[in-house]
Amino acid sequence: MYEEVLKMKIGFIGLGIMGKPMSLNLLKAGHELVVYNRSQGSVQELVKAGAEAGLSPKDVAERCSLIITMVPNSPQVKEVILGENGVIEGAQPGSMVIDMSSIAPGASQEVAQKLAEKSIRFMDAPVSGGEPKAIEGTLSIMAGGNPADFEEFLPILKAMSSSAVLCGNVGAGNVTKLANQVIVAINIAAVSEALTLATKAGANPETVYKAIRGGLAGSTVMDAKAPMMFERRFDPGFRINLHIKDLNNVLETGHDIGSPLPLTASVMEMMQTLKHSGLDQADHSALVQYYEKLADIEVNNEA
Repeated sequence: MYEEVLKMKIGFIGLGIMGKPMSLNLLKAGHELVVYNRSQGSVQELVKAGAEAGLSPKDVAERCSLIITMVPNSPQVKEVILGENGVIEGAQPGSMVIDMSSIAPGASQEVAQKLAEKSIRFMDAPVSGGEPKAIEGTLSIMAGGNPADFEEFLPILKAMSSSAVLCGNVGAGNVTKLANQVIVAINIAAVSEALTLATKAGANPETVYKAIRGGLAGSTVMDAKAPMMFERRFDPGFRINLHIKDLNNVLETGHDIGSPLPLTASVMEMMQTLKHSGLDQADHSALVQYYEKLADIEVNNEA
């Protein structure tokens, strides 16, 4: 079975900051691609790399039995899969749609149900790792769907990742991604808060980081984001506006099921403040600037 799917023709819809490098890694793995994106610049880059251009999501689905989508949020997923000239209009019975966007779990389940009515298979398989790991092909994938489908298409997922885990039925992948985004957001806030404290207290924050990173406080998030904070390098690996989108899905899901999210709500307000300060396109490590601004206010108040 693996040998049959190791080299295949794949449709890829959504060539943004994550989708483009993921597509390139599929090409590097030897797969044929038919790609579609609203912005034609990314399409032409992929065509130069060896892909074929699709005219619409429907056209992509007509030409491929596996279609991967990587778009911003639930409305866009529904549009490209279920909308006019969408995947559902072109896909044949038995085709597989893998949505790798980060969306609300309920939206994944709704899309899966609509596709199932046409005998089209579906998995949600959001990713973690940001643009650097998308480029490296070392993303972490958290999937929701049928175990047999997951095993069948695991070689495809592995071409874009270092880890792919089936988390449960459809929607479980996005539940896992929401949990991931909660932990990342709160961790970045904690790192920002702690390093601002160290700076205000007169310690060298880089020395503090080196001293604590090997202990219980150490984390992958701190290792990735603290150096960006020190270097004032806030070019996006993962934009604040995208993390806000994910936290909106977290809070909506939490409200629907009655799960308390007070820390998430607090970090969401911090990110909203940065967004309205013009930092919505900055990396989420720019959250440290929220704390630095407060620290400056405290200094001014004391003065």
